[in-house]
Amino acid sequence: MDYTILDFLCLLGAVCLFLYGMKVMSEGLQKAAGDRMRNILSAMTRNRLTGLMTGFFITALIQSSSASIVLVVSFVNAGLMTLSQSMAVIFGANLGTTFTTWVISLLGFKVDISAFAIPLLAVAVPLLFSKKGRTKSIGEFIIGFALLFMGLAMISQYVPDLQKNPDMFAFLQRYASMGFTSVLIFWLVGVVVTMVIQSSAATFAICLVMFAKGWIGFDLACAIVLGSAVGTTITPLLASLSGNVAAKRAAIGHLMFNVFGAIWCLAIFYPFISMIESLCGSIGLGDPNGLYKFVNHLQQTDPDIYNNLFNNTLPAEHPRAGDLSIATQQLIAMQASASICLSLFYTVYKFINLSIMIWFTRLYVRIVEWIVPARKKSDDEFGLKFIQGGLLTSSELNIAQAEKEIAVYAERVGRMISMGQELVHTKESSEEFNKLLSRIEKYEDISDRMELEIADYLNRVAEGRLSNEGKLRIAGMLNIISEIESIADCCYGVGKIMLRKSQTKAEFNEQIYHDIDSMYKYLSEAMDMMLVLLNNINNVDEHSLMRSYNKEREINNMRNQLRTANIANINERKYQYQAGIYYMDIINDIERTGDHIINVADTAKDIYRRRQKTLH
Repeated sequence: MDYTILDFLCLLGAVCLFLYGMKVMSEGLQKAAGDRMRNILSAMTRNRLTGLMTGFFITALIQSSSASIVLVVSFVNAGLMTLSQSMAVIFGANLGTTFTTWVISLLGFKVDISAFAIPLLAVAVPLLFSKKGRTKSIGEFIIGFALLFMGLAMISQYVPDLQKNPDMFAFLQRYASMGFTSVLIFWLVGVVVTMVIQSSAATFAICLVMFAKGWIGFDLACAIVLGSAVGTTITPLLASLSGNVAAKRAAIGHLMFNVFGAIWCLAIFYPFISMIESLCGSIGLGDPNGLYKFVNHLQQTDPDIYNNLFNNTLPAEHPRAGDLSIATQQLIAMQASASICLSLFYTVYKFINLSIMIWFTRLYVRIVEWIVPARKKSDDEFGLKFIQGGLLTSSELNIAQAEKEIAVYAERVGRMISMGQELVHTKESSEEFNKLLSRIEKYEDISDRMELEIADYLNRVAEGRLSNEGKLRIAGMLNIISEIESIADCCYGVGKIMLRKSQTKAEFNEQIYHDIDSMYKYLSEAMDMMLVLLNNINNVDEHSLMRSYNKEREINNMRNQLRTANIANINERKYQYQAGIYYMDIINDIERTGDHIINVADTAKDIYRRRQKTLH
């Protein structure tokens, strides 16, 4: 057998180059327009039609349904869209992947890929040295585009040449003549191969080469392509493993869409193939099986021409060189026609599948919710809601997940404020006091762990391909989580003060309780304003910012007034000196909490203004 281990490794390398080209192209595009893409995706999913169009165009742009659906999983994970909204985008992405097959089909055999791939690199690489981040991203996009087609050319070069390896050809031929069983076998081959290389486009490229060289018939080529649609679901499934329940549901929905599509298509496989063949004939493409028949007929009737057909080894002065030239021209024409027919099958299948499944979106949602039930967690249990410590997908778009998680983090810490106020009014040494203090301590521990988890996630995102604006946002977000953790420390500080107070038997009078409650009222209002800012950090309201600053001034002014009144009250013996000390410790602690809250507001303002400056 002429096909060596080195040839196989070269094929794997070609597939890897193809996949890497798609990855670089996708990341370059996301960095050039990632923030706009996130806004478009969240805005254009209000109904099925707009969600469908969004999924189609995003997939057509980044040339990978797996990549776009992984992005959808990330958005669902980040809470930017509901499961129902994500289904329409997933359906559109499945249709959008046919755009890639048409690009491969129309350009893969008619254009000398190396003729424009290398010049594209010559144009793109200088863009990487630009001072503008967006120009660099455009350069990366062009480089990825060139690498993708270079990989496609190398796949065609290193796919096993079955004509020169009769043992391998006999092996495939044995499984290619078993009727519908052969269809199921080659469908399974498409599933497995795509799961391994994690790209239906790469499987389509390999299948297209095999079909165009006449190694397999049109029906078996369609079976491989149909299997690749199911195999491509592995990438979003892997991405969802580290996500929340909503992300897992979105990935399962994508799997169901393609599995159900494969079931109905296999059930009517031969009539469906006959319809595609008739369609190809009616639009002037001819019989898609003509290529297979031509190559096999040539093999049986004219072995000399057949043996030289794909490598063109006959010298120009050979007496049969003219016959070989005619056969080669016929082959090229049939290759182009057959590749378009295969793309047409994939497109018609996806379109019909979409037309059927789009009406069952709500049923899909109910089914996936039944398959992946929600896990109920107590508020006192540790666990992130929107991000996990597993796989990262697209760095630029992972920022949205962290933003949502930070808002949840702040909301959880905000509950400690009311706990601290309740603790002040709870009788010391009572069972209720000990339980509440223990709960505050547990929340503070959860706060520390959440800060570390979010910070670790942000640091890992920062290691990926990010625009300058994205890096600045991450720096601001790291500052925000540090301030939120300090708020939790201050809330726990009240518990420590009350514990010391209980040990010294100091007593607060009604005036002290009233003053502490007044401070807590201002603090709770400031916390509510901070949560509003964090929940809408990409569109900070200037009016909300001014209210936050005014509330901070009110807290500071009241602290100063109470500090002055405390000295007079101690001198007038309205309460003991020790009680006054603990009282002022609590007031100062509340005021420090307000400082950390306004620091968060300042950072949110800076993030928003930098983002607006970048967009405009």
